[in-house]
Amino acid sequence: MAQRVNISSNSKWENIVSYSRAVQIGNVMEISGTTSSNGEEIIGKGDAYLQTQFILQKISDTLEQNGFHLKDVIRTRIYVTDISLWEEVAKAHTEYFSEIRPASTIVEVSRLIHPDLLIEIEASAILQMI
Repeated sequence: MAQRVNISSNSKWENIVSYSRAVQIGNVMEISGTTSSNGEEIIGKGDAYLQTQFILQKISDTLEQNGFHLKDVIRTRIYVTDISLWEEVAKAHTEYFSEIRPASTIVEVSRLIHPDLLIEIEASAILQMI
């Protein structure tokens, strides 16, 4: 049986909400909702494209630090506070996933945990054992 590994980013939110940055079981990794917050700072304030780039880099870093790669991502779930920003989000998503083309969803939500956050992204990955 594969062992469960809870991966932490040491964010204050992990203890407040009781969640892990990511969870890996065997060759599967689920990455929690990721925003453009960097400690107390919001990266790309007011810019959906920059927020998405920062988020996808954080997701990529989490994968790489745990033996996975972007090519292992099979699904992304994108939550935006304004669906009219979808083209900016899609531009950044394409920069990371144009060759990989994971299954993806983009939906509008009424708000996120901080008013300056425009986007939150989750990712699922399966390590390719070839």
